[in-house]
Amino acid sequence: MKYGFFDDANQEYVIHTPQTPYPWINYLGNERFFGLISNTGGGYAFYRDARLRRLTRYRYNNIPVDNGGRYFYIYDDGDYWTPGWMPVKRELEQYECLHGLGYTSIMGERRGIRATQLAFVPLSFDGEVHQVKLQNTSLQTKKIKLFSFVEFCLWNAYDDMTNFQRNLNTGEVEIQDSVIYHKTEYRERRNHYAFFSANRPLAGYDTDREAFLGLYNGLDQPQTITAGQASNSIASGWSPIGSHCIEITLEPGEETSCNFVLGYVENPEEEKWESPGIINKKRAHAMIAQFADETDVERALSELRCYWNDLLSKYTLQSHDDKLNRMVNIWNPYQCMVTFNLSRSASYFESGIGRGMGFRDSNQDLLGFVHQIPERARERIIDIASTQFENGGAYHQYQPLTKKGNHEVGGGFNDDPLWLIVGTSAYIKETGDFGILDEQVPFDGNVDRAASLFEHLKRSFYHVVDNLGPHGLPLIGRADWNDCLNLNCFSATPDESYQTTQNLEGRIAESVFIAGLFVYTGPDFIELCKRRGLNEEAATAQAHVDRMRTATLEHGFDGEWFLRAYDHYGNKIGSKNCEEGQIFIEPQGFCVMAGIGVKEGLAHKALDSTRDRLETPYGIVLQHPPYSRYYMNLGEISSYPPGYKENAGIFCHNNPWIMMAEAVIGRGDRAFELYSKIAPAYLEDISDIHRTEPYVYAQMIAGKDAVREGEAKNSWLTGTAAWNFIAITQSILGIQPEWDGLRIDPCIPKSWGEFTVTRVFRGDTYVIHITNPQHVSKGVATVTVDGTVLTNNILPVAGDGTIHQVKVLLG
Repeated sequence: MKYGFFDDANQEYVIHTPQTPYPWINYLGNERFFGLISNTGGGYAFYRDARLRRLTRYRYNNIPVDNGGRYFYIYDDGDYWTPGWMPVKRELEQYECLHGLGYTSIMGERRGIRATQLAFVPLSFDGEVHQVKLQNTSLQTKKIKLFSFVEFCLWNAYDDMTNFQRNLNTGEVEIQDSVIYHKTEYRERRNHYAFFSANRPLAGYDTDREAFLGLYNGLDQPQTITAGQASNSIASGWSPIGSHCIEITLEPGEETSCNFVLGYVENPEEEKWESPGIINKKRAHAMIAQFADETDVERALSELRCYWNDLLSKYTLQSHDDKLNRMVNIWNPYQCMVTFNLSRSASYFESGIGRGMGFRDSNQDLLGFVHQIPERARERIIDIASTQFENGGAYHQYQPLTKKGNHEVGGGFNDDPLWLIVGTSAYIKETGDFGILDEQVPFDGNVDRAASLFEHLKRSFYHVVDNLGPHGLPLIGRADWNDCLNLNCFSATPDESYQTTQNLEGRIAESVFIAGLFVYTGPDFIELCKRRGLNEEAATAQAHVDRMRTATLEHGFDGEWFLRAYDHYGNKIGSKNCEEGQIFIEPQGFCVMAGIGVKEGLAHKALDSTRDRLETPYGIVLQHPPYSRYYMNLGEISSYPPGYKENAGIFCHNNPWIMMAEAVIGRGDRAFELYSKIAPAYLEDISDIHRTEPYVYAQMIAGKDAVREGEAKNSWLTGTAAWNFIAITQSILGIQPEWDGLRIDPCIPKSWGEFTVTRVFRGDTYVIHITNPQHVSKGVATVTVDGTVLTNNILPVAGDGTIHQVKVLLG
């Protein structure tokens, strides 16, 4: 069943019922201020860091689901309702939600009043703008009241939900004109506050939650709303909120609008106070003045649309497949930008209080957005590298506000360092900026211990070389890419972290996946060495890569597929000899992507085994058979019920590795078949089964052994977005950035006759028209640029900033 439809012309997903199978959300903001908003108005906002600078509260895993957000209540002669249906849940005569690029519009109509709530974060603005339009669609004059509502978080979201003995005594607000200022803890160590403004005179306000709701009421029936009258409450201790009451009279057919700004202000220490005890509101006033009337909102929204149109214009596809076009042109790159902004920190499945930015995650995410905003990708690389240790290891996570590594999690995830080489190489291939390698970058955030970025990459490479196990394969450490495969944890203690606990010395357990990643990454590091004139260094690195390839073939192949790992006792994991977990997806993808076993015919065997043993109608499961009980030598992977998450769930992040591996061996039909199995636009018709948003990827889908096969979880913030974008744009459509140009090497279904990709690359625009008259999957016969036939399939960098016509003939 469908619950909406794609509006490709307006780059929107249109939802026509508030009761979607799960809350379907969107993200607001793309620089410093961010918000999550659902199709019923739920969600929250924060400045830069979802844990340390949370503006509004949100209660995860709540009953009912998605209860709490930015709500606007309409009070109409005793009847009250909200345009997004929640939280009041009064029947609406009309409803529509438009999720666009960086904005959401929710419309509801009831009893002759149509209310539309528009929400977005303007460019270079530290706040959300909410515009509420009200139209009288009846034949009678309407006298109504509009009530706004937000509940303020006391900044540190974790402390806010745990430290009640303090927090129920600290809440403070100020009210001036039509603005509510939230200033909890501003009297002491904080120099920031939030405000919630309206651009109309008020008939009243509330800032105390208990006064607004009534102690035993919920958001569905606040006593202020049921009475139709604000109480002018002042929060003091307890829980501060922001609620405006505005009286509005509408004649038949008349329409009006109200602008609300939920903003964040940070004052210099010397400018904290306007007068003793009164916060300095100068910056808030300036922000509010930017949205004084309706035309201000229209202008800012137009600028936001232009911003996104420019970003998405960097890579566009024209093909026979509308679903493919919308994924490549709109929704996949949009999701890649959201994951760039937030890594894994804040979604409806990530609370924003723990993970921060991932070292591995952020490097992989970079692959999907570097072509859109290379200058911010450069900054991100430096931030990531700054959390690396001098021995080449790294913090697994860091906080975006402080840019310091998370000590609670620490390091020891032995694949992390290699991803810095992957991310940096992708950036240089996109931009040609080899100068980034000379940037001085701290170790562990200490500027007194800094080295060139190239030195960081070298230490990443040799972190693997210096940590090999008995078979010459990389030691896994606390985990490799699969954080739930914990071969050194051996935990029997409830609540003990699988990822950060190491109960046994970890110098035996090895990862075949890291071996594949090392061989895949090695050529990029070697090329960087050569381009810096370090030929001996390059030769030495090549020898290490060659030895790893040999070790993987000798000790990492199990006859029909690649092994996953060796455990603490030296026993095989992911082997035909295992009772459970005989084959894993990750090494089949990455080893073949690295070219291991291709000329020996082993790659075909591994991918055929993947098809025969792991594939389902909804994608490829992570391993098979699932683990039916807890194995201490394996850790968290065996703690999940069969078919969920890492225990034989469809972990969508690694499905594109198989697509890319299929492209390596030239099987274009298989590559695209696998792509369309998990691409959201192709799953819209099964939304009742899939449940999460039909316009973005989810991290996981329940596998064939699960009770709810095909059901997705953990949508939006997942490396699935970047890797699927790379799989479709570079491996299947075949437009690949290289050190000195764009390589053209498609691997497509034989039935495809032609398609066109417009690709902006280093300031030039290439319109690449690819024809396939012989209906092959792979193989470039000729490449012509502006009428000149090339001798190879790499488009040189023109450097003239103009448009170039490229004709590619497959065959």
